[in-house]
Amino acid sequence: MKTAGAIRRARLCALSLAILLSVVALPVTAEVVVVVAANSPIKQLSDNEIADVFLGKLTRLPDGTSVVPLDQAEGSATRAGFYLKFTGKSPAQLKAFWSKAIFTGRGRPPRALTSDAEIIRALHENPGAIGYVERASVGASARILR
Repeated sequence: MKTAGAIRRARLCALSLAILLSVVALPVTAEVVVVVAANSPIKQLSDNEIADVFLGKLTRLPDGTSVVPLDQAEGSATRAGFYLKFTGKSPAQLKAFWSKAIFTGRGRPPRALTSDAEIIRALHENPGAIGYVERASVGASARILR
């Protein structure tokens, strides 16, 4: 018969293995950067402000500038990397966050676009737009904030 200590150790080993496997399974992506249009009035944002913008907690900057977040498609490695880096949320946690926000009427997720090129194009439609793309996708028409 196993002791309570042996059972706890076995559970801890199983949990450690599950965490290790989930980290190993994360996709490796290029560097993700936060971008605005080259002529955007948004000059600088802290990591916390960026997280708040993409979680619907910040819609206007202190100077009154309206901020419109542009998201990558759900399930993309770029999106997963961005949210993990800036909010500490996994894709499952993010989905739960927005499900609760929608259900309680506290917010709606950012508009999701399907590619880096679409994000860059959409930045020009709204001077307050902010998005995130792989660094290699940034050209002269966009400016990196972070």
